[in-house]
Amino acid sequence: MTEPLLELKNLKTYFISKQATVRAVDGVDLKVFPRQIVCIVGESGSGKSITSLSIMQLLPRPKGKIVDGQILFNGQDLAKLTDKQMTAIRGNDISMVFQEPMTALNPVLTVGEQIVEVLLRHRKLAKQEAMKKAVEMLRFVGVPRADQIVHEYPHQLSGGLRQRVMIAIAMICEPKLLIADEPTTALDVTVQLQVLELMKKMRDDFGTSIVLITHDLGVVAEMADHVVVMYAGQVVESVNADDLFEEPLHPYTKALLASIPTLEEEKDVLYSIPGTVPSAAAFPAGCRFAKRCSLAQPSCFEKMPELREIRPGHLIRCDIVEEGGAS
Repeated sequence: MTEPLLELKNLKTYFISKQATVRAVDGVDLKVFPRQIVCIVGESGSGKSITSLSIMQLLPRPKGKIVDGQILFNGQDLAKLTDKQMTAIRGNDISMVFQEPMTALNPVLTVGEQIVEVLLRHRKLAKQEAMKKAVEMLRFVGVPRADQIVHEYPHQLSGGLRQRVMIAIAMICEPKLLIADEPTTALDVTVQLQVLELMKKMRDDFGTSIVLITHDLGVVAEMADHVVVMYAGQVVESVNADDLFEEPLHPYTKALLASIPTLEEEKDVLYSIPGTVPSAAAFPAGCRFAKRCSLAQPSCFEKMPELREIRPGHLIRCDIVEEGGAS
């Protein structure tokens, strides 16, 4: 069997201050195989973005710390690397497309300067040759007038073009792994589809594995090979994408899918999950979803369920779902 390109083992990332310890990521296990698209889904506050920043070693310091676990990339534990060693990996072997392209791009540098910077660091090319490659990559990601736009600034571009520039920067060194944090947020629907199709093209043409962070289950249905559902800093379900939509097993996953409006159903009030995600500074003792779960038993409030394999390749964190999927 193929070894995973990326594997997280019991990853714990905390924000520690005198006032509180915030357990943003609290024991996450995850695998990404070569050429695979893995979508991480969940509400805001579930720990999705902090998981990605932990992989990239871009946590805000000194409060943000990886306190336990491993981040194995090609068998190497990224959590043990120095800043200098990680700098050699970022942008070269692992790249990231951030959630807000307007704030992620440097407003005082041209598009071309920002792409060329990556090539000069990792490929040691002459500046003229690097600029030529920058134009080629912009054309590849569908940017019109690429030879002119390399000389323009981020504020001169639309949101869709800025996102394509971010993808061009991320892909210029043909990384093995691309992490995309809400890459379609605030984009028009047609532009969203273009960005998603572009990411698939990256996977097909470069063999890049993709970790896609989103709260949009429509994006998951379009993109995912495998889905990891996170809630309150933990993985609560991990399963093949087709199986997730055909037969979700965790009550939280079921609730997320029930929240999607459909044309077939006529409802006066759309369904929403009651309550909110618990504070990462004060998680409850038992199952973290129990207070919002319609199926919760008294034992759910007392004992934290383990992440277990309920079917081949299907993991859930719930004690009321029996082997095989019955609840």
